[in-house]
Amino acid sequence: MRVVFAGTPEFARVALEKLHAAGFEIPLVLTQPDRPAGRGMHLQASPVKQWAIAHGVPVAQPRSLRLDGKYPDDAAAARAAIEAACADVMVVAAYGLILPQWVLDAPAKGCVNIHASLLPRWRGAAPIHRAIEAGDPETGVTIMQMDAGLDTGDMLLVEKIAISSQDTTASLHDRLAVLGGRLVVEALELAACGGFHPVPQPPEGPASGITYAHKIEKAESVLDWSLPAAVLERRIRAFNPFPGASSELNGVVIKCWRAEVLPGRPPTAKAGEVLAVGDAGVDVCAADAVLRLGRLQKPGGKPLEVAEFLRGFAIAPGMVFGHAVSER
Repeated sequence: MRVVFAGTPEFARVALEKLHAAGFEIPLVLTQPDRPAGRGMHLQASPVKQWAIAHGVPVAQPRSLRLDGKYPDDAAAARAAIEAACADVMVVAAYGLILPQWVLDAPAKGCVNIHASLLPRWRGAAPIHRAIEAGDPETGVTIMQMDAGLDTGDMLLVEKIAISSQDTTASLHDRLAVLGGRLVVEALELAACGGFHPVPQPPEGPASGITYAHKIEKAESVLDWSLPAAVLERRIRAFNPFPGASSELNGVVIKCWRAEVLPGRPPTAKAGEVLAVGDAGVDVCAADAVLRLGRLQKPGGKPLEVAEFLRGFAIAPGMVFGHAVSER
């Protein structure tokens, strides 16, 4: 089976590697254009492009696939490359471009998407972050036959995994990437022998279970100490590694990478007030309980365990965390 692969980040690279290892022929890879990254903001190839170059697979990097859009020449060149690849199927994983109908119709078996949620829950751009933020006990991967909607296609394979109380987006991402790679190989092997039993997603309605995982905005990462401690703790894990949960203290934006909830709070304490400081953590008052911060980072520094962080940054009881009003 000939597979055109469309994807960009590490999540997609894992699936591409699994497809290659399983013996599928990959005549073409589509990925996002190189982007500035790192301290020097030099152009950097995506993980998918890096893999493709290392394995001698042709790469296309259109800025858009819309033939009537802003970059019609890019789209036309991509169309020619896709048609020349004579693919049986296109596998899509966190590609980052909208696929117009001509792309969906190009391969004989259409386009198959690896989506990191249990559809129809968490359709959209950030399903891993949103599952942790919401306190979901489980998530998983859905292999979906793509249609013109936003993650609305028929479900081909679904597998669940538990979300632990220690999971961050980084740790959950890595487990879901491996699961996605395995499931898409299984899906294509089933497709080769006609073994699919597509399951339509439920229509929109109060009992449909449909939710949307909207893109993470940096402004969301600012900790609001008037919220319950458990909500803040989940956000800290959900925004690890990007964009990193933060709070301002004495004019300095501190990023918080790990926390735990302690029951109870002094009735007269302010939201965001530092109650205690020690090697075990910095205890901060939230709406209903105390949040103990265990791993912190100051601007220009690296994430540190609290005991080490406090040797270079003074925090004392009575100080009050507030909202970071700008990036520093």
